[in-house]
Amino acid sequence: MMISSCGAEQNEFDASGVFEAEETIVSAEASGRILSLNIEEGDEIPAGKTLGIIDTMQLHLQKLQLLKNAESIDFQRPDILKQLSSIETRIAQAETDRLRFEKLVAQDAANRKELDDITTRINDLKAQKAALNSSLEKTGQSLSRQSEGVRIQVMQIDDKLSKCRISAPCGGTILAKYMREGEYAAPGKPIFKTADLSRMYLRAYFAYNQLANLKIGSPVKVFADDANGGYIEYQGVVTWISAQAEFTPKTVQTKDERQNLVYAVKILVNNDGRIKRGMYGEVKVDN
Repeated sequence: MMISSCGAEQNEFDASGVFEAEETIVSAEASGRILSLNIEEGDEIPAGKTLGIIDTMQLHLQKLQLLKNAESIDFQRPDILKQLSSIETRIAQAETDRLRFEKLVAQDAANRKELDDITTRINDLKAQKAALNSSLEKTGQSLSRQSEGVRIQVMQIDDKLSKCRISAPCGGTILAKYMREGEYAAPGKPIFKTADLSRMYLRAYFAYNQLANLKIGSPVKVFADDANGGYIEYQGVVTWISAQAEFTPKTVQTKDERQNLVYAVKILVNNDGRIKRGMYGEVKVDN
């Protein structure tokens, strides 16, 4: 009687599995000594908040040097109007002389050749102005390109500086801390691991003949053990169904233990704080 009672209690569920959370390992994006890391295992952290800093001294010095280079480039930029003003004054004076000589030539009081010489001088001055203006514009364009190159380098430094900030891409609970202040970080080296424990997933296993009642978005009932030997019921939603069968894990019992091949299914459950990672859970599918 005891054996049949246990079997009946076990078979009232369609599947069982283990609760897990989606974990995120935060790794260093820059190399250098960790100056501060204000986290401990179990801490709740918000997304994007700065939790630590990797040494940025060399990057700051490189940025200061680039900014000084930018100032030097701007200092070399020619003042086109100022440099053309002298030759424009000479052109204006020559234009005045030409008007005066035109009147004198009209009155046969001056030589025609002198007027032609003034006209030639004006044309030469205008040609010089055009050449100088073209040269100054090219110099300005070249300096602008240099300045743009320096600006891009400053942006690269700013990007590297931002990667010296240690933060989590999503909020959650610190599960593990791999590094501490004073240790040397390198790109890709894990610093800590976090997970959002308010959203737990039950990875349960179903036999192929049970999949007809399951699809993405299907509501199911999830049961977790309570402290009194009973169950706590939660509402769950199917978020993923494996496309391939696998052998039944030794730690999992299916509704029909004769099934050797099962399909993994992930069920999302909103955690009220009582579900812990690694706990066993049961699933009941409403037919």
